[in-house]
Amino acid sequence: MLGRTYDAQNCSIARALEVVGERWSLLIMRDAIFMGVTRFSDFQRRLGLAANILATRLDGFVAAGLMERRKYSEHPDHYEYLLTEKGRAIQPVLVALTMWGDRWAAPDGPPVVYEHAGCGGEIEQAITCSACAESLHPDHVVSRGEPQILPRPTASRRERPSARR
Repeated sequence: MLGRTYDAQNCSIARALEVVGERWSLLIMRDAIFMGVTRFSDFQRRLGLAANILATRLDGFVAAGLMERRKYSEHPDHYEYLLTEKGRAIQPVLVALTMWGDRWAAPDGPPVVYEHAGCGGEIEQAITCSACAESLHPDHVVSRGEPQILPRPTASRRERPSARR
């Protein structure tokens, strides 16, 4: 059974979930990437989440290097949260998740369509082979290796808290 964190997982998916796996995180990133939202008040207004939750998520994104915080006014201080290269790099994940949601969780059809700014064509997410450039069906993708649970360090007898009697 997984705990509240995935730090003992030697798995890139688990490590990514540590950064963006919380319920609101991908929605914050969606609004930053696709809607250009940068200000705390705009995130809060669009998403309707509590200020403390939003502040925690944005602070986490800054700490993880997905966003940088920049002051845009004083008295009172107001900050905007700007995507970094690392933050913008999650865009293909959001497109892929949208495509999955459009297929399996949107009974009335896609509520949002992503388009190429240059020609207006719809964006598609695809898995391609780095060697031959073939577009692959998920049935043709295999993994090498497997995720592992790392052993947790154990405290020595002197470091363990004493049991209450």
